[in-house]
Amino acid sequence: MTAALNDAALDQLFRTARSYNGYLDKPVSEAQIHAIWDLMKFGPTSANLLPARFVWCTSTEAKEKLAGFASSTNADKIRKAPVTVIVGMDMEFYEHAPRLFPHADAASWFRGNTAMVEATAVRNSALQGAYLIMAARALGLDTGPMSGFDNAKVDEAFFGGTTVRSNFISTLGYGDPATIFDRLPRPPFEEFNRVA
Repeated sequence: MTAALNDAALDQLFRTARSYNGYLDKPVSEAQIHAIWDLMKFGPTSANLLPARFVWCTSTEAKEKLAGFASSTNADKIRKAPVTVIVGMDMEFYEHAPRLFPHADAASWFRGNTAMVEATAVRNSALQGAYLIMAARALGLDTGPMSGFDNAKVDEAFFGGTTVRSNFISTLGYGDPATIFDRLPRPPFEEFNRVA
């Protein structure tokens, strides 16, 4: 059995971690992006099918293109962030099942079942996006996850000709404390939970 993380680690991952609206003028390297993937890929997904696909926008051109499909508030955040990642979902993720889940014919569970494909892709790509956030925090980086963009236009510009669709986006870098709001309410256990 593994030991619980210490308070400093729990603070970094959860209690004092925040979603940032802006970042310090400090670059994020491609090696750091790879390190995020090398942690987050171990997070569980249904039958290890890993439906998320990621586009890491680091160039001015890529960020400007993405910003053009976002709300005005989010566009400014995208332009100024060192990195903005598009979290997409492959709607034919199950074609990788023979390699990723060789224990059963998992692809057959999904072929012809559009509702199951959609639900699995959305749920698990969102989970993978959450793992991305936690991996970034674990590595000393901050994120600013958001919707507020035109999914269809992002899909055409960044995933055109593929079976990938966008889920959400997130900025990434070293958060500027001046850009966050005061901590918003987090209700006690009793308000949103029950033990059955």
